[in-house]
Amino acid sequence: MQNIYFIDFLILDFIQSFLKSFVLDPVMQMLSYIGEAGAIWLLAAFIMLFFRKSRPCAVMLLTSLVLALLIGELGLKNIICRPRPFMVNRDIVLNIKDPTGYSFPSGHSSCAFASAYVIARTLKSKAAGIGAYILACLIAFSRLYNYVHFPTDVLGGIILGTLCAMATVFVFRKTGLDKKLEREIRIGKKRF
Repeated sequence: MQNIYFIDFLILDFIQSFLKSFVLDPVMQMLSYIGEAGAIWLLAAFIMLFFRKSRPCAVMLLTSLVLALLIGELGLKNIICRPRPFMVNRDIVLNIKDPTGYSFPSGHSSCAFASAYVIARTLKSKAAGIGAYILACLIAFSRLYNYVHFPTDVLGGIILGTLCAMATVFVFRKTGLDKKLEREIRIGKKRF
């Protein structure tokens, strides 16, 4: 465990020493805030629900987010109980509000990568998939930059989110639920 902490702090201290700047601070704050509780991904799913072709993606995205949050936030964090880096290294002054809860795995990273995987695998747009992965990487990096997660927390979140998304897409495709969601929905005289 000591070796993991040593490597984690080596990476975090490198970011603080060589990458942290007044120019990047507000950008990294914003990336952390839009990733809070999967907010940006929830917004994307809500918008996609209104379009027949993207509805399966939206429902799979929501399902994988719930799965990742249940396993990560309610399960693993409370089992592992790992403190956050700024709690261990008290010399750091955070540029965001002190997050509560435990550190492993990163909820921001698990939500981001669960969403990116679903978007990349289910939407026909290659650009949307690439954009989702770029945003997911930036949100995950912001957690390191802001000194609120260890690199292994972020890596754990990436793995958890990806596995949750893979399981979700597999189940939806295997059961044909993705095809059922593409059908038109009639509410009164309106079709969606």
